[in-house]
Amino acid sequence: MFIARVIGSVVSTKKDEAMKGRKLVLLRPLLVDESNPAQFRPGANTVVAVDTLGAGQDEVVLFCQGSSARQAAGMKTLPVDAVVVGIVDTVDVLNHKIYPAKK
Repeated sequence: MFIARVIGSVVSTKKDEAMKGRKLVLLRPLLVDESNPAQFRPGANTVVAVDTLGAGQDEVVLFCQGSSARQAAGMKTLPVDAVVVGIVDTVDVLNHKIYPAKK
């Protein structure tokens, strides 16, 4: 599993019949910043994922990729490579709460 922030959505009106009605989100994976482990830094890539949980813009989520993505409920026969499998409440690293960030 990986952690990412929802940075947008993807709309595709023409797609594989099995994908109709599936919400697609654009994710930016998050990495623990090596220079400051008390915070995340965004990764360089983006991932399109199926979202069955209803994650919103800017939310932090857990996602799976590859064959693991198809193990999520209802995904076994779908042509997917990434699926949102959780919405993150908190993240602690080395006894520092890095999500949600302190205000």
